[in-house]
Amino acid sequence: MQTLWTPWRMKYMMDPVKSAECVFCRAVKQADGADNLVVLRGEKAFVILNRYPYTSGHVMVVPYEHQPSFENLDPTTRAEIMELMNIMMVSLRAIYSPSAFNIGANIGEAAGAGIAAHVHLHVVPRWSGDNNFMATIGETRVLPEALADTYRRIRRQLEKAGLVDSA
Repeated sequence: MQTLWTPWRMKYMMDPVKSAECVFCRAVKQADGADNLVVLRGEKAFVILNRYPYTSGHVMVVPYEHQPSFENLDPTTRAEIMELMNIMMVSLRAIYSPSAFNIGANIGEAAGAGIAAHVHLHVVPRWSGDNNFMATIGETRVLPEALADTYRRIRRQLEKAGLVDSA
């Protein structure tokens, strides 16, 4: 039997703050950087890297307003979420050249939402054959890039597009 070590998961598992405050509400209060993983801020919503991604470049579009479902948001916020999703698809195509995308939201715990109290939209780049034996049999994801590197690549692309200021 092989052993795969994922020591970075222990911080998440032992984090006493995770149940005290919404991770999205906490992250958006911090300065942008590789620590909070917020790559882009809009007027009504923001884009944050998924700390436990399915693939490199996996981001989430999140409204600032802490609501459990899209129907609780005003039309302007919902429209901005869709525009930010599109911006991220364009940016991720330029960075990673994915074959496709999974776009989706899990509304409510029964639907699989890990953070059910604060609705968010996932944007997941996909490549033909990216679901190999590690994920399907070993139930382990292998990511070729550290989150800090993903953050820097996405921010650089957003800078080139004139969507964020250089840090």
